[in-house]
Amino acid sequence: MPDITREIAGRVATARADRTPLYLTAGGSKRDCIGRHCDAVAFDLSDHRGIVDYQPDELVLTARGGTRLADIDAVLEERGQCLSFEPPRFSPAATIGGTVACNLSGPARPWGGSVRDMVLGARLIDGRGDALRFGGQVMKNVAGYDVSRFLAGSLGVLGVITEVSLRVLPRPAASESRALELDAPAAIETMNRFAAQPGPLDAAAWLDGNLYLRASGATHAVSRAVRAWGGEPLSGAGAFWQALRDHQLPFFDGVAPLWRLSVRSSAPIEGYPEPLLIDWCGAQRWLRGDHDRHTMDALARAGGGHVSLFRGGDREGEVKPALGPPEQGLHLRLKRAFDPDGILNPGRMYGWM
Repeated sequence: MPDITREIAGRVATARADRTPLYLTAGGSKRDCIGRHCDAVAFDLSDHRGIVDYQPDELVLTARGGTRLADIDAVLEERGQCLSFEPPRFSPAATIGGTVACNLSGPARPWGGSVRDMVLGARLIDGRGDALRFGGQVMKNVAGYDVSRFLAGSLGVLGVITEVSLRVLPRPAASESRALELDAPAAIETMNRFAAQPGPLDAAAWLDGNLYLRASGATHAVSRAVRAWGGEPLSGAGAFWQALRDHQLPFFDGVAPLWRLSVRSSAPIEGYPEPLLIDWCGAQRWLRGDHDRHTMDALARAGGGHVSLFRGGDREGEVKPALGPPEQGLHLRLKRAFDPDGILNPGRMYGWM
């Protein structure tokens, strides 16, 4: 596909001159979740796609922001490699630019690293329409501020991610999953105990009275681990973990608000309402329902973390964790540095930004 970076820069520069706010979109799979509602003209970036460079021996892939995750997966699979952070796809059109901007990772996050961990470099069109480049295509390339990595989770408020370089990893030789019938407190204790032991554990989640564990790695190590865990082999394990990753389990169905708590993996669950889904070995907890924000904040603080309204509910209000004055000041300075006129995804992260 042709490189349309100049066209993107021109569109942003024109929008700045006209004072026209833009909502950056490509696959469109995340507009109604993660951030606040953004009242701006949609700027479709889906034509800016394609893998620019792939060095399997160096474990590095560079792709344009509008490149679909499915296309990246297909190329990596041919060489026995993968994106270790298992990025969710809320639709087949999900892109790598949106994944980085939303900082999304799947079940393997505690072991395979996050999106931010795997970003080596990025190209960006800022709010002035200027093309910028940060980082590179090797692990040791950062001097000064690591701008390419703080783009992860920026929700498009700093600029258009036109290109990203990522570290990729070999696919595991074997993978097996087990299901153990346990209540939530016992599951949290068990998954943390297994995680503290050496072994190939790379996914641990609890739902509806069952603890689900996955081991991936060398064949003999995987076999030894699942024997030690006990439980029953998980039928359709690949489909289960994919459905968890992509929010396709019945737990995620319906219009009830979806809350995401990021807490200590061993934090107790006393006071948690139901329904509840626990992922990331206890560190990521999903709740459904019209819960009071103050109640959710209290639960998150008790677990040493924070909470966000991931999907549904009032998206005109604040959905991300509240920030103190120092953090707000830092966010605002970054926004002014990259997008001085505030035309890119205004209010998408916070109403005051």
